This record gives sequence, structure tokens and C-alpha cells, in this order.
Amino acid sequence: MAAPGSVSAAFQEYLQHLGLQDFPCGFGSWNESRLNALRSPRAEPAGLEEAVPPGEETPEALLELLRDRHSPWALPPDCSPQERLLREVAALAPELLRGSGVFQAVRSLRILDKGMSRRSTRVRVTLATRCLRDELAKPSSLQVEEVDEGLLRFQQLEELVLSANRIRRVTSAHLPRTLKVLELCCNAVDDLQDLCARPPPELQHLGLGYNRLCGPSQDKYFTMDFWPNLVSLDLSFNSLTDLLELVSQLSTLQNLHILVLQGNPLALIPTYRGFLVDSLPKLSILDDIHIWPEERQRFHGLARQPELMRSEARVVVSIGEMKGLPNPEDFQQLEVGSEGPVITYSYCVTYEFAEGEEPEDRGSPEGKKIHQSPTVAMLDVDSSAQDTGETKSHQEPAATEEPKAHSAKVFATRGQPWADTIDCSYRKEHIAKDLVGLKSYLEAGTIVSVVEEKKKQKKKKKQQREFRSDPPIRSTLGTARVTLETLLATEDLVATVCDFGILIPEKPPESPVLEEKMMTAVTGLKEGSEFQHSLTVETSLSTGGKKGKDKSKNAEAEKGGLASRKTAATPTPKEKGKNKDTAEVEEGQELQLVPLTVQFQMQLLRWPLAASTQSQENVAVGKTQ
Repeated sequence: MAAPGSVSAAFQEYLQHLGLQDFPCGFGSWNESRLNALRSPRAEPAGLEEAVPPGEETPEALLELLRDRHSPWALPPDCSPQERLLREVAALAPELLRGSGVFQAVRSLRILDKGMSRRSTRVRVTLATRCLRDELAKPSSLQVEEVDEGLLRFQQLEELVLSANRIRRVTSAHLPRTLKVLELCCNAVDDLQDLCARPPPELQHLGLGYNRLCGPSQDKYFTMDFWPNLVSLDLSFNSLTDLLELVSQLSTLQNLHILVLQGNPLALIPTYRGFLVDSLPKLSILDDIHIWPEERQRFHGLARQPELMRSEARVVVSIGEMKGLPNPEDFQQLEVGSEGPVITYSYCVTYEFAEGEEPEDRGSPEGKKIHQSPTVAMLDVDSSAQDTGETKSHQEPAATEEPKAHSAKVFATRGQPWADTIDCSYRKEHIAKDLVGLKSYLEAGTIVSVVEEKKKQKKKKKQQREFRSDPPIRSTLGTARVTLETLLATEDLVATVCDFGILIPEKPPESPVLEEKMMTAVTGLKEGSEFQHSLTVETSLSTGGKKGKDKSKNAEAEKGGLASRKTAATPTPKEKGKNKDTAEVEEGQELQLVPLTVQFQMQLLRWPLAASTQSQENVAVGKTQ
């Protein structure tokens, strides 16, 4: 019996699911004469058109039971055509699949996990007989962890696909010598020593993408001594770091035409593609991109310049316009002429970048650095504290994020006052030395945030012209994650607009002075009728003297003032329609809210862009010396 979790166990489960030995397939009382004919050395097997003994079924009847969708022996509608074909073979020619015959007929075996919630495994088989060659598939509850010796029963096996399982080791002694394709993508393979002990000599494709191979200990296994006929090699999304050593081994593979290395830390080096194209002249496809003669000519001679193969990556981060910030002045309730504090607001954009980059200013403190350029001043701090110790206690906590496997630092644009559109004009080139850490960072993505800094300044009592500033209060207005995984593949640029949604700030409570004056005004409006009556009586009693005239004028003025207040509070019938339209316009304007957005861009520099940047740095260093 096959061990659980092995390739043989998954294949046995697949056969049981198809029921190749159960009615109407296989041998039984329904076709006993055919079985006897096979046992008799002199008898000839009955043809499809010959008469069958009573009590047995004709091959046509058995085939009809399999094809009729109303039959209890029909396969489910969602099964593959290849599965139907295999069942029909078991009904028409069961001798082909009897005993070890099913293993002899298999040319291609595929057992792969599709990443579904139930962790189901798909098993695919390609048969090769006198008149049949096709594929079939079936979900299996098993997930392969072991390549057992049961595979040796597949004496004609040419293709073995075991992707998306849990395989850590592959013993070459358990692989058929006829194998030409071996695909082990998306497993947990971290060592090739057992696989390379006695590998299949005719192997043409080896797929080891999305595993745990780490260089340079594994580089030595990719030579002609182990794979003399290898045409295609997939090592994508592992942790290979030594490009020079790997290329020296790959150059021995004389038949290698297809190579996939994207997703490895070494693929982040600016001269990665050019160096491979020039070092491997027989290569025709690199990272799923065809190599044309023009590209070879452009990178000609690069392989003879190993000094350019620095183990570092260059990444440029650019931040453009920020829109959708609410105007803080619209929500301030300060009284004109009051002695309250003066509040100023500034806004900046922060983002995370992987630690391990080359410091540009070694004289600055590690926790806080100021970088000046013609267009931008940049502040970067440790991710453990975005602000200095003085202001850390005033900062509001950011949104809760899942813990990342990589460590990162936080960088920020220069703080700017509020505007409808704030042009950050930010650009910074990062030089990453830790390529493995940079890969982990790109897989996880970066966090982009919009930060508001609020400062209060109060006048001193003795010296009214001087102000005392409180520590700034920083709060995060929005946070978004930017996916960067495409930079590990063939893409060089990620450009996006981060949408943080619509910000609706809460209206702050009114100050006590404003609240008291508002209550006084409301009380005056309530007593307006009595006050107006007393003024009218006093005016009618005046005899036209100077004092009486003044009283009359004052009364009329105050009366007009009250009338204007009442008009403001209660519009006349003629003005009701106009005010109603104005209110509708204002309400419509309030509904036209703009989301908070930030333009963000990250570019991975490739050759020759990185070469021009490097030459400019060398010239600057020469002038300094």
C-alpha cells in the first residue's frame, strides 16, 4: 500500500474515483467471454461487431451507459473530456488498463494543488496507446509530500508535474529514466543534492520556480554534468543572490535556450539582463521575453566588465500632487481679535522603504536625516518612531497593519501649507544593498500615508510680540498599501494614484465666548417686539426738538437694525424663493466632495539608466576630491 502523501497514493485515489474496474468498465460478468478469450492462448478476442453470449453486454451498450447523461454510471457534467475518454477505453478495451497496464500507458502525470480553499489536488494523466493519447484530470484530497519509488512503475513516463504541493526533497533514484519534463513549481524545495545524485539523463525541462533555493550553495548543481540535455530552466522567485557565480555554471549548459530567473534578488541588479544576454549567447528567451539581435548588440561586451556587477539595486520614488484635503480654516471658530492661539497646519506624504540601503549622508544622525535638493527637502526616520521623541506622545496611532517579514524605514516629503492641490515634487533615489530584504519588501508592498501637522502658538503675557510654540501634533489622515510585486517580474515601473477616500473632519466645539454671545443674540431676537414698541411710543411723544430728533433717529436706526435682523432670520415672501434656490446650490456644492488622492510612483532602474546615474555620481566624487 502506498504511503499517505506520496505520488503513488494520489494516483491510486485518482483511479478509484474513476472506477475503471467497476461496471460498466473493466472485466466482469458483463463481458466474461472477452476475459476468457484473453486467457486462452489460441482464442482470438471478439470484435465489436461479433455476437456476444447471452447475459453479457455488447461494447456499444456499455459505451451508451457511460455517455447517456441520465445514466447512473455517467460522470458529472463538470468532469473533463479526458476523464470521459479514459472511462470509454476501460469499457471498450479493458485489457489495456488491466493490472500494470495502466502504468505502462501513462506518458504524462500531473498532480498539482490549485490553491483552492479545500486544498484539493488535481491529477492529470496522459495516456499513450496504439490509438489513444490525451489528458485527463480529477480533484484529489491528497497533497503530495513525497516522491516515492512507486513512480518507477511508470516505465514510459516522460512528463511529471508536481506543482503547488509540499515537497521538500526529491530523490533521483525514484524518478523514471525516461523523464523529459520535471516541474516542481510552488513547493518547499531548498536543496538539490538528492535530485542531482542520479538525475534523469534525458531531462529537457526543469521547473523549480517559487521554491526556497538559496545561493550560492545551490548554484553548483546547474551544470552540464547533471543536465546534459537541458533546454529550459525555471528558477524564478527563489532567493538566489550571486549572479556571477550562477552565470559561470549556466554557461556550461550547451543546450539551454530558455531561462527564467525573475523574482530572485539577483534580478534586481541594474545590469542583470544585459549581463545574462551577453554571457549566454545561445539563450533565446529570458524571463519570458524573446532576445532579439538588437538587444544582443546593445549589451555586447557587458560580460567582460564584472566591475559593473555590483550587488545593489537602485530604486527611485516619486510623489506628485496631493488633492482633496479639507481646508482647516473652514472649521475654525476663533473670534476676530481674540487672544486665542494661532494654529497653523502643514501636510506631508510618508512611505516605507526597505532598510539596508546605502546611507547618502554619513554625518547625519541615523534616526533623522535631512536631504536637500533643488526641489525638495526630505525627512526620513526609523519605522519604530515616525516622529522624534519630543513629539511621539502627541502622534495619533496609524491604522493597524499586519506584521511584515521585512524591516522598513519611513520617509516623508517636505511639509507644506494647505492648498487645493499640493505639488510635492518629491524624488529620491534609494540604493539598496540588502537584495534579499528588498525582495521581501517588494513582495509585501509599501504603506503610503498622508500626515497632518498641527502647531499652536500662544502670545506670552509679558512680551506680547513673541509667541510660545507648543509641540506639534501629528495625525494620519489616510493610509493605503501600494502593491509592488510586479517590480520583481519584468516591470520596471509602478505608477498609481492612492485613493484615501473622502475626509469629513468633525466640527470643533465653539469657544465659551462665542457661545455666550450667540445666546445673547438669540435672547435679543426673542425680546425684539417689546423693544420695538417702546421705541415707537418715545418717538411719537417728541415735539421736534433737537433732543427729540436725535431720539427719533436713534429709534429708527435701532428699529431698522432689528428689522434687518428679523429679515436675516425670517425672509420675506419675495425672498423665500431666492433663498431656497441659494440653499439648494449650497447643498449641491457640499455634495460634490473630492476624495483625498496622492500620485505615487516607484521605478526600478535598469541598465543603461542606472549607468548614467552612476557616471554622474562618479563625476561628482571626482570634483569633490
